[in-house]
Amino acid sequence: MAHIIVVGNEKGGSGKSTTSMHVATALVRMGHRVGGLDLDVRQRSFGRYLENRAHFAAREGLDLPMPVIGAMGEGSDPLTPALTDLEKTCDFILLDCPGSHTRLSQMAHTLADTLITPMNDSFVDFDLLARLSPEGKIQGPSIYAEMVWAARQMRAQAGAGPIDWLVLRNRLGTQAMHNKRKVGGALEALSKRIGFRVAPGFSERVIFRELFPRGLTLLDLKDIGTEQLSMSNIAARQELRDLITELNLPGVAVNF
Repeated sequence: MAHIIVVGNEKGGSGKSTTSMHVATALVRMGHRVGGLDLDVRQRSFGRYLENRAHFAAREGLDLPMPVIGAMGEGSDPLTPALTDLEKTCDFILLDCPGSHTRLSQMAHTLADTLITPMNDSFVDFDLLARLSPEGKIQGPSIYAEMVWAARQMRAQAGAGPIDWLVLRNRLGTQAMHNKRKVGGALEALSKRIGFRVAPGFSERVIFRELFPRGLTLLDLKDIGTEQLSMSNIAARQELRDLITELNLPGVAVNF
């Protein structure tokens, strides 16, 4: 059985597709067979990212490591046949969910062995996980956390293993600001209550916006002739290295 990685939350603009692309291609570079499915049937940012990569590599004559792009099925359950097809050849399958509640997203969460939830480092995004009082007290889980809880219950009833849930704090500020500390403290308290791990994700960097049109990732820069990496690019590669390490995926040893 392939290990299924789901990248999701119910808010757009949190870096889901950037996270999906970098995790998927990093695993391919490390020698693993990876399939990818974009469940956002309208925006398709992850799918477009993969298509841009294929087109750029073909145009430039490059042999870039590439996840297998899965094809969604038809009918009331388009996900199951797509997964069945990918599982024949893949060690890992990454599902990129839309930034809204959909039936496909709900199904994907019940299949997750590893769940990655990127969030911007603010209380606006925190509200998807838990409701806070005006004094900053956690009042209870919010809509997205409740969906994950339901997915865990369904997996338990089916005899499947637990979901390893990792919440990524994307776009962390470079300064130890008061709000940053408050969000961090609230996340740590909530993680113990509803069962997730917290890790730093990707900082806000121009490089991520520049890579998308060519379908590139931080690990591709030397392949396209970038000999000297900037300090920002080096720091971003370290963030990716830390993320892959923190995921603790089966059989994965970080070697970049």
